[in-house]
Amino acid sequence: MVNIIWMMMAIVGIMFAAVNGTIEEVNAAIFKGAKEAVTISIGMISILVFWLGLMKIAEEAGLLNALGTLAKPIVKRLFPEVPPNHPAMGYIVSNMIANMFGLGNAATPMGIKAMEELNKLNGNKDVASRSMVTFLAINTSSITLIPATVISIRMTYGSAAPGEIIGTTLVASALGTIGAIFIDRYYYWKRTRRGGRRP
Repeated sequence: MVNIIWMMMAIVGIMFAAVNGTIEEVNAAIFKGAKEAVTISIGMISILVFWLGLMKIAEEAGLLNALGTLAKPIVKRLFPEVPPNHPAMGYIVSNMIANMFGLGNAATPMGIKAMEELNKLNGNKDVASRSMVTFLAINTSSITLIPATVISIRMTYGSAAPGEIIGTTLVASALGTIGAIFIDRYYYWKRTRRGGRRP
């Protein structure tokens, strides 16, 4: 459905430009956008390779395991229905750590695997379980310690201080995550209080 919407927007935009005689400006914008996309991609590759390399070193040194161990008590409280040694728990912790370092591209595969494992616990039903909803809320907001992707984009466009957003990003993402958890818990409590079916 989203692909159809984007295609219709592109077709309508091109037709509108053709009618108004601005098709040359559209062509120029297309080529400029393509050029910028390549520039941003190259800039992002460098920073992502750097942080992924650091994460690999941290993994080999046991730092990620230590962070995972520290995070597990919190994750257990957030996902009480998930058994402590279930594969879903490992994927959830890994996803959260990758998001903390602003590595959304690295976090995505782990998030998908976490959802698959949570869906298995849910009996492969069409309705999302409580844990699946909670994970989606936390993954979407996700506390970010180092916004590597955004820093990469700022570096590509010549920012004088690309890392100056770290503090504000940490505060905003922390508040967003806390808000997401409270909203998730509120609606779960509201549903169960009204006699709704427990997931």
